[in-house]
Amino acid sequence: MTAVKDRVEQLIADNGVVVFSKSYCPYCVKAKKLLQELNVKMTVVELDEDEQGPAIQAYLQEKTGQRTVPNIFIGQEHIGGCDDLFKLKSSGKLDALLAKL
Repeated sequence: MTAVKDRVEQLIADNGVVVFSKSYCPYCVKAKKLLQELNVKMTVVELDEDEQGPAIQAYLQEKTGQRTVPNIFIGQEHIGGCDDLFKLKSSGKLDALLAKL
């Protein structure tokens, strides 16, 4: 589990926006589409296509308390999932978070 933890923490530390996703998940698609429309450079980890996917998802649940995808980090801060991302967008707080990157 240490290798998985180190990988996840390194991804979050090295990238402004990280989306832990599953390729078939409609909420993941919606969240990634919003970020793409905003021209946000993001790192996406498709847990259903990654050999460490189940272990990563288990670690993310331990780290954030969130088992579901998408599991989104902006500026090393866990912001939650798709609904949380859209709430940040509608409140204007997403632009402020992205501006710090």
